[in-house]
Amino acid sequence: MTKEVLLMADVADLGAEGDVVKVSEGYARNYLLPRKLAAPVTGATMKRLEKIRKEREATRKVELAAAQELAAKLEKISCTIPVKAKEEKLYGSVTVNDVVDALKANGVQLDKSKVLLAEPIKELGVFEVKIKLHAEVEATIKVWVVEE
Repeated sequence: MTKEVLLMADVADLGAEGDVVKVSEGYARNYLLPRKLAAPVTGATMKRLEKIRKEREATRKVELAAAQELAAKLEKISCTIPVKAKEEKLYGSVTVNDVVDALKANGVQLDKSKVLLAEPIKELGVFEVKIKLHAEVEATIKVWVVEE
């Protein structure tokens, strides 16, 4: 037998907060309901679901607008990272942390998980680094790796 429940919190491998899912009665009764991770689907919980969806949509719009604004700012930024080098080869490499520090010097505070650098930069030159600010927003910055 299955039972429909409204998720009150994100549950791994099941759904996000506000989703209506079908689960077995035992799972709902013994795990989800006692931990307040879900509630039975009733008129009151459906109203609560609608309220949660409206709040989530409003929050998403604000986050998207902020990400687009930051992306426009980042598109104009060009970072210069001085490194020790010999004959075009670097001693070490330029990593995500170096890019984040260079952005911080330009007045942009970013989490290093947002910087998409497939592998560390190991030579001098100009590189384009993608930054994922939001699920729908990406920006590209130019990183100049120059000899110190």
